[in-house]
Amino acid sequence: MDVILLERVAKLGQMGDVVSVKQGYARNFLLAQGKALRATKGNMESFENRKAQLEAQNLETKKEAEAVAAKLDGQQFVVIRSASDSGSLYGSVSTRDAATAATEAGFTVDKKQMVLEAPIKELGVHTMKVVLHPEVECSIEINVARSAEEAELQASGKSIQELEAEAEAEAEFEIAELFDDIGGAALDDLEDNVPAAEEEATGEEEEPKA
Repeated sequence: MDVILLERVAKLGQMGDVVSVKQGYARNFLLAQGKALRATKGNMESFENRKAQLEAQNLETKKEAEAVAAKLDGQQFVVIRSASDSGSLYGSVSTRDAATAATEAGFTVDKKQMVLEAPIKELGVHTMKVVLHPEVECSIEINVARSAEEAELQASGKSIQELEAEAEAEAEFEIAELFDDIGGAALDDLEDNVPAAEEEATGEEEEPKA
């Protein structure tokens, strides 16, 4: 199906381009979201008459998107989720979760603007692209953690593997200290008993000589 693009569409074309696409894609996405019109004679004439207006609107929305992108780019948002000791999530983090986290932080974004390259199923800091306008995009970070404290540690650059290793090392150190304390107490008891044993030994009466 041939359509006229009313705005720039990634990997397809610029505003005003007439492109050939599959009917399902045209009906369910381009036409449904107002990104294109069927390339009929009437629509092409209508587009030419509206071209200046559409370009002005596009420029205005682009400026607004650029202003948002300047503030949003590089921001990190925390999403708290349950996970196993190995860091695997019990579920996954979606574009809706990312949009909600950004909105709660004061940014106006929609889940449709979030682009997820691959499912987020592990703890850690993940990068996500945000398309604010056909010609404006930026990147944000989603810090997925089991607690706010863990999120702070991950934000400092530590991975879940490093955090687990540190926790194990700390536990081993505490166990070693416990055994040291127990061993020291046992040694003190032994030293306390030695003088008493020596005293008993020196206090025995010598047997009379024949």
